[in-house]
Amino acid sequence: MTFDAPISMPPKAYMDIIGPLIEKARGYLEAGQKLQPFAFVGNLTTQQIIAIRIQPGTGEDKDQSAQAIQSAAFVSEADFVFVIMEAWSLRPDKLAQTDAILDKYGSIGASPYAIDVCSFSLETKRGVWVAQPQIRPKGHSKMKRTIPAVEFRYYTEVDGRFTHLLPEKEGDEAPTILH
Repeated sequence: MTFDAPISMPPKAYMDIIGPLIEKARGYLEAGQKLQPFAFVGNLTTQQIIAIRIQPGTGEDKDQSAQAIQSAAFVSEADFVFVIMEAWSLRPDKLAQTDAILDKYGSIGASPYAIDVCSFSLETKRGVWVAQPQIRPKGHSKMKRTIPAVEFRYYTEVDGRFTHLLPEKEGDEAPTILH
């Protein structure tokens, strides 16, 4: 994934669906709760959305979750998959040193440069929009947290366990931004 992708909000049809999900995630954080990782598999034509809880345990658990998402996407002829989860990311000033940090500490979470983020990923046939706003304390609370306004970045190429989840359909085009 390229780190300098431009800010680009997903098309309105998707934002109408994922906007309330983002607000719900913010609400959980502000209520002092931890986010449960979920994927929302949706079909814009039928307006059907299937929520799938992602098992965050072992690699095998995550692989099974990815397979469940792919199966739901196939059965529902999904147009999108929207994934919400808490994650660790590197501070922006350390992104260029990702490989060295992974070599030294073994993972981002084990490094002193890790920050808590809320990871949002919207996969469509037109590409992927990703946002990772930093999770910060809400006011002076030690339990309540929040995220700032969510700014998505558009990517035509991504890789990872929770990507390439949509079924290939005959006549699919290469990703382009559609607004």
